[in-house]
This record gives sequence, C-alpha cells and structure tokens, in this order.
Amino acid sequence: MLAIVSPGQGAQKPGFLAPWLDLPGVRESLQRLSDAAEVDLIRHGTASDAETIKDTAVAQPLLVAAGILTADALAGGEGFARDGRADLLAGHSVGEVTTAALAGVLSAEDAMRLVGVRSRAMAEAAAATPTGMAAVVGGQRDEVMEAIRRNDLQPANINSSGQVVAAGPTERIAALVAEPPTRARVMPLQVAGAFHTDFMASARTALSEFAPSLTPSDPPSDRPLISNAGGEIVTDGARYLELIVSQVASPVDWEACMRVFAEKEVTGILELAPAGTLTGLAKRELKGVALMNLNTPEDLDAARAFVQEHAGATRSESGQEI
Repeated sequence: MLAIVSPGQGAQKPGFLAPWLDLPGVRESLQRLSDAAEVDLIRHGTASDAETIKDTAVAQPLLVAAGILTADALAGGEGFARDGRADLLAGHSVGEVTTAALAGVLSAEDAMRLVGVRSRAMAEAAAATPTGMAAVVGGQRDEVMEAIRRNDLQPANINSSGQVVAAGPTERIAALVAEPPTRARVMPLQVAGAFHTDFMASARTALSEFAPSLTPSDPPSDRPLISNAGGEIVTDGARYLELIVSQVASPVDWEACMRVFAEKEVTGILELAPAGTLTGLAKRELKGVALMNLNTPEDLDAARAFVQEHAGATRSESGQEI
C-alpha cells in the first residue's frame, strides 16, 4: 500500500526547482501556477536565496507548486489527479493544499489561488504580533505539554512521538529555550510567526471568506485523504476544504497521520519535492516501511518503480512482516 505525502513550510531550499524546468512543459506549467498564486515561482524556485524563500508569502506557493509539478512528472506528465497512483494521500500543513490538487479536490489553479490567499493572510497575521515557534525534541510527552502550557505557549505541530513544536510570543519561546523540559532539547525555528495557533485567527477568517469561491470535488473512492486534524480519513471534498481552512489556526497532528499509515498497513511512503522531512519522521516512527524521496528528475525512474511496487500491495506481497 502506497502513501504519497507532501511537505510543509521549511522544506524549501534555494534553487530546488531548477532541474525540473528542463523537463518539457514544466516551465509553462509553473508560469500558469505562478499566475494563479500571484507569485513569480520561476524566479523564486531557481534564483532566490534562502532568506527570500523563507518569506511565508513565497514559501507556501512554492511548495504547493513543487508538489503539483513533481507529482505530474511522476504520472508521466499527464496530470497526477487523473493518472497518478496512490492508496493514501496526505500533506503536512500547507502540504494539504498540494494534496487537494493531487486528489482532484481542487484544480491545480484553484489550489494555487487558495495557497496565495493563505500565505498572504498568514504573513499578515504573523506581522501583527512578534511570535515564533520552537521544536521540542525528546522528553516525556506529558512533561513536554505541561512545559508548553506553563510558558503560555500552544502545541502547533505534533510531528512524532519525540517532537512537538511549540508556538507563541517570542519572549515565551525564549523562556522555553532557557528552561527546556527534562531530557528534551528546544530548538527555535526560523519562521515568521506562531502558525497553527490562535494568533492565526485573522488568516482563518480570510480563508473562510475566500473558500466559497471554490467548488471542491470528492476525491476518488480508492484514494482517501488523511487529514492533519487528528488523522481523519476524508472522502468528501467539501469536508477536506473545511479542514484546510480551520487548520490554519489549529494544530497539525502528523503523528496521527502516521498512525493511520500504520493501521492501513502502508508498505511504502513517497515524499514529493522538496523531500526528506516527512520520510525522516517516518524512518523513526514506522519501522520497516519503505521510503522514497522524489527531489530531482533523476529520481523519477526509481520513484516510478517504487510506485509500481507498493501501490495496491499488501505487506505480505511486499515481503514486509505483518
């Protein structure tokens, strides 16, 4: 059984889209996606530096476009929503917008319109108050959550059994860094604000006002979506769009998504470009599951073989223990 996953903000790297533009039709597709998002993704994906693409209003459209383009290339350039193969689809944070396009819940252009609104609204919300985020790695979960609450912070991302991201006012992040929970490390993240918390309420309002302009479709019955909202299995397009809107100011529970992968006996996880973050979490949490990173066109042949091996397969068929 194959899960295809899309990374969230922070995964972007300078120039990571450059090799993809050598493929036929990709530059033209990226221009159409740029126009929909109102961002110059060709420049930002090939020439902009790390500081420029760290900007929320740039990073989010760049990541969604990257996922759409690389998934389409994986499907032979015919469009993943129509011809791609996967048993489950999931995205981390803004990766859920990518997933909406891959599942056909939204057209590629509408997904880019949505992420354009999302990214600009989140950037504006972040600018309103000095806030930040920090990854808490290790420690006991109860003690970690208590330390986050004690410092008037919120758990924004529950990424794995050993990693929770705290978010809130910058001075409270500094206090958590200074006095971490027992046997835990606290690492400040280079992000502009406290995403997936109450500080993003205005961004959620902006998205809720924009969402009625979209007409979501249901994903194929054999390609359910796994939501960041507690790992909910979603087969209704309108419900998935509703969850994308609320997710902006609600925690991302990727640990729950991985539990669903385990329960569904996923045998392989393929992460779309820029890949590595989510397969890295899976490597620690989902022992025995095969992993594949699709980062450059040179990875396509191996990725297609990976899809062929795992799509529709059971653990016994793939030789994995059950």
